[in-house]
Amino acid sequence: MATTNGEQQTRHQEIGHKSLLQSDALYQYILETSVYPKEPEPMKELRDITAKHPWNIMTTSADEGQFLNMLIKLINAKKTMEIGVYTGYSLLATALSLPDDGKILAMDINRENYELGFPVIEKAGVAHKIDFREGPAMPVLDELVEDVSNHGSFDFIFVDADKDNYLNYHKRLIELVKVGGVVGYDNTLWNGSVVAPADAPMRKYVRYYRDFVLEFNKAIAADTRVEICQLPVGDGITLCRRIQ
Repeated sequence: MATTNGEQQTRHQEIGHKSLLQSDALYQYILETSVYPKEPEPMKELRDITAKHPWNIMTTSADEGQFLNMLIKLINAKKTMEIGVYTGYSLLATALSLPDDGKILAMDINRENYELGFPVIEKAGVAHKIDFREGPAMPVLDELVEDVSNHGSFDFIFVDADKDNYLNYHKRLIELVKVGGVVGYDNTLWNGSVVAPADAPMRKYVRYYRDFVLEFNKAIAADTRVEICQLPVGDGITLCRRIQ
C-alpha cells in the first residue's frame, strides 16, 4: 500500500479491476488473502500477459475467475459455452475446472486476442476442451437452436460480450441450457452506472451500453423461466438458473 505525504493510498493493483467495493484496500485484501494464493499458475501467467494488452480492462478479474472456477465445479458442469473470450482468462478458468472430457464452445469476434492467450491454455493441457469459433455469436446460436438435439444440452454458459445483444442472446440461450443449468451474464452492474443519474458524467462506452444493461436487468428479473442471483463480483454478474 503506497504512502504519499503521510497518507495511505488504497488504489488496487489488479489489472481489469472492476470491483464495486467502496474500499480498494478491502478488495486488495481479498485478492492477496484468498485469490492470488489459490490462483492456478496458468491463470496467473495469462493474467500477467493480459496486463500488457492495451485493452486489459476487458479481462475478467482474478476474483471473478476464481468464482467461475468454483461455480462450475459445484454444478458439475461438463458441456459449456462462452460468448466473449478476449485473451481467454475466464475461458481458462472454465477449462481447468471441467473434467478431462468436458467441452467449451467459445465464441469471439477477435481471434488475435484469443491467440495471445492460447499458448498458455495449450501449455495447461486443456486446449482439447475448447472449440473456438471466430465471428459473431448470433449465427452460431441460431444454428444450434434450429437443431432440437441441442435444446437443454448445455450445463453452463458464460456471457461477457456486447451488452446491446444480451436480451437477444438470452432468448436463444434459454433454449440451449438445460433445466437446472446456469447462464452467467457479466457486467450487469456496469461500472455502477445502473444507479447513476442519467446526466452523470460517464465514459462514452459506459453511457452507450448503460440503457441496454438496465433493460436487460429489468427483463431478466421478470423472466419466470429462471431463478436469478445478481452478485457484486467484478463488475456485477447475474446468474440465471433455468427452472422451466
